[in-house]
Amino acid sequence: MLRRDDHHVRRSIGLMAAGHACVDIYQGSVPALVPFLVAERGLGYVAVSGITLAATLLSSVVQPVFGVLTDRRPLTWLIPVAMTTAGLGIALIGVGEQYWLMWLAAALSGLGVAAYHPEAARMARLVSGGSHVGMSWFSVGGNVGFAMAPVLVTPLIAAGGLSYTPVLVVPALAGATITSWAIRSRATFPAVRRHADGTDDWPSFLRLSVILICRSIVSVGLGTFIALYAGQRVGGGTTTGGIALFVLFASGALGTLLGGRLATRYGRIRTLRTSYAVAVPAIACLVFVPGPAFFGFLALTATTMSIPFSLHVTLGQDFLPGRVGTAGGMTLGLAVSIGGVATPVLGTIAEHTSLRLALSTLIALALCSSLIGYALDEPL
Repeated sequence: MLRRDDHHVRRSIGLMAAGHACVDIYQGSVPALVPFLVAERGLGYVAVSGITLAATLLSSVVQPVFGVLTDRRPLTWLIPVAMTTAGLGIALIGVGEQYWLMWLAAALSGLGVAAYHPEAARMARLVSGGSHVGMSWFSVGGNVGFAMAPVLVTPLIAAGGLSYTPVLVVPALAGATITSWAIRSRATFPAVRRHADGTDDWPSFLRLSVILICRSIVSVGLGTFIALYAGQRVGGGTTTGGIALFVLFASGALGTLLGGRLATRYGRIRTLRTSYAVAVPAIACLVFVPGPAFFGFLALTATTMSIPFSLHVTLGQDFLPGRVGTAGGMTLGLAVSIGGVATPVLGTIAEHTSLRLALSTLIALALCSSLIGYALDEPL
């Protein structure tokens, strides 16, 4: 642990968390743009799922590569470049009316997100001294970014239409500046000891990855379709959809902060198992219980699904103590963004049956995450 200058440590973690918020605005921007893509461009469920896929598929493929590279040598310069790329992609998504241009813009944003997370996770581990509580603060920055996305995107695009998306590059530029301050101060931190005597536990890490994949499908599926589902259940069109996304992402931020505290008291594995177990009935009620309770169950679902989020990162790094970059790339990247690959399947189910039936499949995935958690033990 780093104790010599706690104020400096907290400031650096805060800067990294703020940068994480800025880059994850662009992951949250894709679902926030979905209702407008449907309204202005006439896209269907499968088509908007394809936009989500574009933002996540390339990220899923290349993110482990960036993780391996960061294990070989620091790539701190890549962090601000990646953030700018993520913002540029979203900025361009409303410029061209052809579907393939929107798809490529979303893919460019996904590439930036992929490049950011492995090196940023390594830096966060460095400045926090390897603390999973510190990592929870870094992780919650991402949740805050998701929560900010509908607050920024919905009123802006509602006022000016998709032609206003170039304005959305601003958070990326701000985040790149903020993170650069933390990068410049990195020399004041000694290298974090990598559990040097530990052995990489690939079986446990792969089980953890399956949990993350299940969680990813639930999270990306809700993020993509919850705005449309809220409009169907509650009414109010894009405004209701924006509120639902804010509840989803803000509650996710609360859950991430709770995760660090609960893990300190009860342990990471126990917290992970319990939170996913509670998420199962929460999702069921979200999908099937009618009326205004929709928003309450949405908040409960997002909170319980997010409690283990930062714990996944520290568990992954502890399961692979010799490959911290790879672990960060997988836990913050591949296993998170790969849910976008399954989103078109949910869209196809929704188009051929109903959105309610498509979302009901997420209940089983939360249950799988809870059950697989019983095959994990705390890293030695």
